[in-house]
Amino acid sequence: MWVDPAELFLSGPARRPHCFWLDAGPDAASGWSWLGAGIPTASAPRERLCATGESRDAQRGEHPVEGGPFRGGWIGWLGYDDAAAAAGAPAGIDDAAPQELGLVVDRFVAVDHGSGLLWALAPAAELEAFTAEVATWRGASTEPPAAARVHVRSRHTPEGYASLIERCRDAIREGDAYQLCLTTRFETAAAVDPVDAYLRLRRATPTHHGGLIRSGAHALVSASPERFLEISEGVVRTRPIKGTRPRRAEPRRDAESAAELRANVKERAENVMIVDLMRNDLQRICRAGTVATERLLDIESYPAVHQLVSTVAGRLTPGVSVGDVLAATFPAGSMTGAPKLSAMSILHDLEGAPRGVFSGCFGWIGADGAVDLAMVIRSIVTHPGGAYVGAGGGITWRSDPRAEVAEVGVKARGPLAALGGELPPGWGEDRSGNLE
Repeated sequence: MWVDPAELFLSGPARRPHCFWLDAGPDAASGWSWLGAGIPTASAPRERLCATGESRDAQRGEHPVEGGPFRGGWIGWLGYDDAAAAAGAPAGIDDAAPQELGLVVDRFVAVDHGSGLLWALAPAAELEAFTAEVATWRGASTEPPAAARVHVRSRHTPEGYASLIERCRDAIREGDAYQLCLTTRFETAAAVDPVDAYLRLRRATPTHHGGLIRSGAHALVSASPERFLEISEGVVRTRPIKGTRPRRAEPRRDAESAAELRANVKERAENVMIVDLMRNDLQRICRAGTVATERLLDIESYPAVHQLVSTVAGRLTPGVSVGDVLAATFPAGSMTGAPKLSAMSILHDLEGAPRGVFSGCFGWIGADGAVDLAMVIRSIVTHPGGAYVGAGGGITWRSDPRAEVAEVGVKARGPLAALGGELPPGWGEDRSGNLE
């Protein structure tokens, strides 16, 4: 019997201090959601070997639909700054939230949105009791409460961010980089309930890789549209997003917005640059000749934005571990620029502060080495001192500072509204599409 995953989560796991909900979206017709509670752990399991190409169904002796691709393991996030430092770039220290946070998970509910079936998964000795517990997860209202207004401040002023764009262009002119993903942060000192914020965020900007992960006083709330890494049966895929346009209420203008994105020379070049970078990253861990671009410059449309998306995949070299894959690919090129190490070093100097969890990744690493991680974008990080939202965009030689400032506002507006805030002056658009 179908039960709204939101009702299940709110009636059960949300009442626990260490809980998760990886969400395919409120109206999803395909994909999987997972929800439950876990045990906090200090680090992600990097030593696990990725699925090798032998069918995991054969390894398990089970039908693939029964419970989906995640069969227990680790659910959590990895932040940007520690990964940048591990790659050899200078990096700051952000004490607002842990750079790495995860939960060990072996009791959870899997939701198959394609079939409408729900599965309770637990160790054999606990399965009957856990199934009975899940049956009691009913009755919670899924209506999000209205957000109390909170004050939001930005790390950079719009004018300051625009001046940093010009410095990015200086670095590109000098040959030190050919793309730079410049970011900033919006933050509030007000207390934000992550569960309420996620209910509002998923209603306003549903996506295929939404999620809420909470452990004690820290939480990540995300409506990420970007899958960073998917590993299954020895194949690794990444789906970088570069290129964003706002949705428009009038159908003709909305179609024009998508068409302009598809045809824009700067956006296409930016996307192709990151595709090339990700191909190079994957070649370090994949069999020779197997890395390929499966999709190039596709338009994906979400309630708030159109996105330009590509897909790169390869077959992993036997014996490659999760740690090897992360070392080769993380931080993701879509959040750094290219060349990656030079870009991260330049951005460290320009941004002048750590990114924290933003620009990192979140999701699950299975006990069998399968992986599904999304980028930490369109997200809120809550912590004892308040909450923050990161946003940014790829800068190339052809970047228009006014358009880039407006794009940051487009990306930050939804998460800020979900926590009860508004864009500070100068980051938005007026009704004609011009900067305020």
